[in-house]
This record gives sequence, structure tokens and C-alpha cells, in this order.
Amino acid sequence: MDTADNIRNNIIDKLLTISNKEYLTALYKLISKSSVENDAIQLSYDQLLMLNMSEDDIKNNRIVSQEELDKLDLEWLKNL
Repeated sequence: MDTADNIRNNIIDKLLTISNKEYLTALYKLISKSSVENDAIQLSYDQLLMLNMSEDDIKNNRIVSQEELDKLDLEWLKNL
């Protein structure tokens, strides 16, 4: 059985292919009337771990600017 994340991602993939404005409006109204926005999102252990690791990286200044990351990506792509 699909997990909630898999189902959500499949729905998003399908939504991205829809161009009919009326259809999208109807879906939007349906979704906006649901109580989903009140539900707390449960993060997995791995998600919490990654968030904590990210916070630790920020606190310890282990960060890379977007500009530097772009340069590193270009170097990596050249070496493929």
C-alpha cells in the first residue's frame, strides 16, 4: 500500500499536467474546504534527524552560499 507521501506526490504529479482552469478551480475549492490545514504533520525519525543536522550545520557555520554551490555544481558537471 502506498504511503501518504507517495499518494501526495502522485497527486501533485497529476495536478501539474492539468491545464483546465475550471477543473483546477473545482479541485482548489474542494481542497480548501477540507480540515487538512488543521492537522499536524508527523515527521519521520529520518526527517527530524536531517532537520537537526541542518540546524547544527547552521549554528556551526558549515554552510555554502548559493553562488559557491553553483560553482561546485558546474565543476561536477564538467567532470562527468
